[in-house]
Amino acid sequence: MSTDFTRVEKIFAGETSHRFPTNIPYITVGNFPLLGKFTAVRFLEWVGENPEGVISLPTGKTSGHFIQWVKRILDQWDTPEGREMRTECGLILTEKPHLDKLHFVQIDEFYPIDPGQHNSFYNYVQNYYIEGFGLDPNKGLYINSNEIPLADGMSYNEVFADGFIDLGLRYREPKTKLEELQQRSIFMIDNWCARYEENIRNLGGIGFFLGGIGPDGHIAFNTKGSDPHSTTRLTYTNFETQAAAAGDLGGIEISRRKPVITIGLDTITFNPNATAIIFAAGEEIAPVIADALEKEPCNLYPASVLSKLPNARFYLTTGAASGLKESIYDYYTATPWNQEKTDRAVIDCLYNINKYSDKVTLEDLRNDPYCKLIPNLNENTVNEVIESINNKIAKGTSPWSNEVFYHTGPHHDDIMLGLLPHIHRISRNETNTSHFAVMTSGFNAVTNTFLVKALEDTLNFINLDKIEMLHYPDLYEKDIKSNGTKTAITTL
Repeated sequence: MSTDFTRVEKIFAGETSHRFPTNIPYITVGNFPLLGKFTAVRFLEWVGENPEGVISLPTGKTSGHFIQWVKRILDQWDTPEGREMRTECGLILTEKPHLDKLHFVQIDEFYPIDPGQHNSFYNYVQNYYIEGFGLDPNKGLYINSNEIPLADGMSYNEVFADGFIDLGLRYREPKTKLEELQQRSIFMIDNWCARYEENIRNLGGIGFFLGGIGPDGHIAFNTKGSDPHSTTRLTYTNFETQAAAAGDLGGIEISRRKPVITIGLDTITFNPNATAIIFAAGEEIAPVIADALEKEPCNLYPASVLSKLPNARFYLTTGAASGLKESIYDYYTATPWNQEKTDRAVIDCLYNINKYSDKVTLEDLRNDPYCKLIPNLNENTVNEVIESINNKIAKGTSPWSNEVFYHTGPHHDDIMLGLLPHIHRISRNETNTSHFAVMTSGFNAVTNTFLVKALEDTLNFINLDKIEMLHYPDLYEKDIKSNGTKTAITTL
C-alpha cells in the first residue's frame, strides 16, 4: 500500500499516523468545507503536473465545496490572500493552472433523460465543469441521451415511450414489433457504450478520477456486486441506489425503472498511474467506508478495487472515518474514560457477539478489546449500562418548564423536523420560550442573494400597494372570531 503522499497531502495529513492497516491510504479532515478545499487544492496540484491530462469529476452535493474552492483558488491566484492560502496548503506551482487543455470524461448518467433537465448529470457537467471551469467542450466525452443512436433513427421517447427499458431483451426473443425495435435499440446502446470505453482508453485512460461513494458502496454507478473488470455499460442499479436517486428523479416509482449508463470499475483503474480519489462526508456513510478500506477487496465493496492503484486515496471527514478501527481506537483511548464510553463498549460488544444483556458473561467483556478497558469491570457493569440508558430515556422524555430554547441547525428538514415531536412538546408548555434560526451554507442552499431579492420584491410589492393584506392588520383575528377560517387577501 502506497503512503507516498504529495506535498499537498502531507500538509493536510499532518503528523497523523495510522496504527491499523487499510486497503487504500486515507486522510481525514475536520469538516465538509475543508474536505472540498483539500480536494480542490490536490486537483490543481495534479493539473499543474498534467496540464493536458484526462479528468473525470463527480456530480451531486458532495462536489459542491470542491467546485467552489477550485474557482476561488483560481480567481484569487494573483492576490496576496491567494498566494498565502496556496503556501499554507502546499500548492507550490510555477504558474497558474489552465484547465482548457484538459480532457474530460463524464462518469455516468441516467438513461434516458433529457440532457437539458437540471437533474441530468450531462447538464451538471456542462454548467459546473465545462462552463464553470472553462474546459474546452471539444475535449470532452459526454453521455448525452439525445446523441445516442437508436433503431431506425428514432428518439428514445418513441422507442421507450413509457421510460421503461427491459434489459432482459438482450437474452430473449422479442414478442412484439415494439419489443423487436427496443431490442435493436438496446444493442445499439451497448455498441455506443463500447465505443465510449474505447475512446477513454485511446486517451490513455483516466488520469485523475474524483468520485463519491454511494449508500451501498458504489462508485460511479458500479453497485455492490459489480465485476471488478466491468467497463462502460447500460445497466440497472439496486434498491439502495434507486432510493438515493428518488429525490432527483421524482420518486422511487421512477428511479426503480430508470437504468443508467456508467463507466466501469476497470475503466477507472485502466491507467495504472491514475490518481483516484474517493471523498466522503458524514457519519451515515461511515460503515460503507469501513467496508471498503478494511475488508478484503471483493465485488461486494466496489471501491476496494482502487487498492490496485498506488495513487488511490480516500479523503474523509472525521464523521465519515468514524467507523474505521483507527477512529474507534482513538475514541476510547485519546480522552479520559467516562460512562458514555462504557455504554458504547458494552452495547457494541453485545452486538458483535450476538448476545442479549442477560446472557453476556464477565469473560465475554474481558475478551472484548474495548470492554476490557472499562475501569473496575465487574459482574454489575452490564446492569450499570442498562441503568445509564434508562436514565437517558427518562431525561429525554421528561417535561421541561421555565426554559429558553434556541433551535438551530444547517438544514431545517435534517434536524428540526427530526426533533419535531420533542420541539412540539416543549413549545406547548407556556412557561417555555423557543427561538428558531436555520443557518445554512450548503452548495444548493438558499443563498443570501436569493433572500435579498425576495425581500426587495416584497418591498416593491408594498410600494406598489399590491399586498392588500396590509390594509387589514387585524384580518386574522377577525376572521378567526367570526367564522373560524383564515383567509389571506392578496393580489400577488
